[in-house]
Amino acid sequence: MIAAVEKSSAYLSLNPEQRMKQLFAEFSERDILFTSSFGTTSAILLHLLHRVAPQHPVYFLDTTYHFSETHQYKEDLKKLLQLNVITLQPEEWKNTFTREDQTWSKDPDLCCSINKVEPLDKIKSNYKIWISGLMGAQNKFRKQLNIFDPREEITKFYPIIDLTESQAAAYMKEFGLSEHPLIKQGFHSVGCYHCTVKGRGREGRWVNRSKTECGLHL
Repeated sequence: MIAAVEKSSAYLSLNPEQRMKQLFAEFSERDILFTSSFGTTSAILLHLLHRVAPQHPVYFLDTTYHFSETHQYKEDLKKLLQLNVITLQPEEWKNTFTREDQTWSKDPDLCCSINKVEPLDKIKSNYKIWISGLMGAQNKFRKQLNIFDPREEITKFYPIIDLTESQAAAYMKEFGLSEHPLIKQGFHSVGCYHCTVKGRGREGRWVNRSKTECGLHL
């Protein structure tokens, strides 16, 4: 198990691209898992991967409830950055159950578990490091995370965890990365369409519920 505090401190002085390069230098590519939601800040981490390890697999969890704009954004970034995207989907019968039952309205944790957590769990054990684009500015839970976050089964790696909103915007502008099309409509965090409304930061996710995370990062 990685000593998170010591490891995070060693990476703290590095910028996000240097952190990615250092990670791929220290660990074998076959041990590194990379996922993307193709959400409102996803382009930054995807661009970093493109610069550091362009052919590395990018796993996308298709819950079957994504906005059409998210799917289009995924295709646009895939073409622009020549990404090797691999789609993961939930078990069909379980996904159908959530659709017929409208589980998201009764038990959103169960819905997320079926459509997000379980599909990823099937491959997660094959890896040692999981790269994720969480940013501390997004909510209180994420603000307290270190660059390295060891879990029982895998170590999470957040290379842009300390990036501010202004720094993220500057990065997007510098490299000419297009923003998610729903941002112009007032969505600043985008998940499944039945659990996402307009709002700043992540305030539009699971409105009027205590839930703030889908379960992948808890």
